[in-house]
Amino acid sequence: MKNKKKILFVASESTPFIATGGLAEVVGSLSKALVRRGDYDVRVVLPLYGDICQDVRDKLQFAGSITVPVAWRNQYCGIFRCKSDGVIYYFVDNEYYFKRKGLYGHYDDGERFAFFCRSALEILPKVEFYPDILHCHDWQAALATIFLKTIYCRDEKYRNIKTVFTVHNIEYQGKFSLDNLQWLFGIDSSCQGLVEYDGCINLMKGAMECCDILSTVSPTYAEQIKDPYFAHGLDAMVRRNQGKLCGIINGIDPDYYDPAADKSLFAAYSADDLAPKAVCKEQLQRMLNLQVRPNTPIVAMISRLVAHKGIDLVAEVIDRALENDMQFVILGTGDGRYEHFFADLAARHSQQVAAIIAFNPQLSRQIYSGADIFLMPSLSEPCGLAQMIASRYGTVALVRETGGLKDSITPYGAGGNGFTFANYNAYDMLYVLNQALQLYRNKTEWKQLVHKAMTTDFSWNVSAGGYDAMYASLLSIK
Repeated sequence: MKNKKKILFVASESTPFIATGGLAEVVGSLSKALVRRGDYDVRVVLPLYGDICQDVRDKLQFAGSITVPVAWRNQYCGIFRCKSDGVIYYFVDNEYYFKRKGLYGHYDDGERFAFFCRSALEILPKVEFYPDILHCHDWQAALATIFLKTIYCRDEKYRNIKTVFTVHNIEYQGKFSLDNLQWLFGIDSSCQGLVEYDGCINLMKGAMECCDILSTVSPTYAEQIKDPYFAHGLDAMVRRNQGKLCGIINGIDPDYYDPAADKSLFAAYSADDLAPKAVCKEQLQRMLNLQVRPNTPIVAMISRLVAHKGIDLVAEVIDRALENDMQFVILGTGDGRYEHFFADLAARHSQQVAAIIAFNPQLSRQIYSGADIFLMPSLSEPCGLAQMIASRYGTVALVRETGGLKDSITPYGAGGNGFTFANYNAYDMLYVLNQALQLYRNKTEWKQLVHKAMTTDFSWNVSAGGYDAMYASLLSIK
């Protein structure tokens, strides 16, 4: 272990313990993939949320307790430990901050994650682990980068720790009033310039300034966030720090998303044995009260029903699309106007459309396996995992060329693994959808395309190689 490179992830969520979205999958899967490479000792610090299930809690070992300074306050911090897939996880416990329903959206999130970030650094002597690289994810972990470079760098044991800050979604930046600089975060007024931006504290901006490497979750997104259109006001900071910016595409766990072993599916299948996928399609049609028509393609969406996911494009042309011989399935929750729109659409086209306004992980797997085309026309998408999961299940992705969608799905006509369109335009999307529906009629070519999609390597082994190179370049800097 002593010769291995030591990485400490600081993140607000991670599979398999607690997850609300893609961040958790990235942290959980990337840490495992790095450990499998054999030359990393990877550990992860997480809050011990009240929402973490009892089965997980029963596996945790108490590793001690410390007192953590949060500005002028000193707070209890319990430390719990477990090991999963070769990765050591530390959970920091304070019931005042974390024994409540939900991970985010509380009035005191600033204080909660200030405590979390101080804890991530304060526990290092107790657990006897000083990393070579501190890798922090999104605004909830941004303060760990800032604290390291403004407070802990005075301590010799912390001084040589390198930092990576990864932006998973630049829209959520951790903004707070400047009044909170010292009272809430304990940041000296001499460091105000590091975190001040546009008249307030911006923790993501502070982490961008303080980190040694600034990364994000796809090469295209790394370029896009230099542009005001995508950066939600932080483009100037991204351009200022572009010399240390890199984009590495996320991956998925091919063992977790495996149609040959997924117990939630109606039938198991693989790229070399696609016939049982027809069973998945038939059973999906029956379950959703659609006409059982094996030669009618199912176009599916699994998404939050919000405008930036391209839902407005779909709403504009879906009635025209349904003039084709196709069925449409949508699963998700979001804006009330879209929930009502698709519920009404399903009522008007009951044999052709199913709208499930819910969050249902098992049903999502059944849709991935039973559909033929997966529609993902996002306005912006830092990376996206759904297009990769759909491809893994042999459902051909049709995406807009933005962020990680552009980096992971390439157009069929150019020998790629799916369908793409460039302009954020409903009729451009419809044109490409019609092309996909037409190709579906050619069973030989469609089967070849499905095989290509299923065998595209979206695994973290590829992405971990990018992180390996990034870490190596960072550790070579003296």
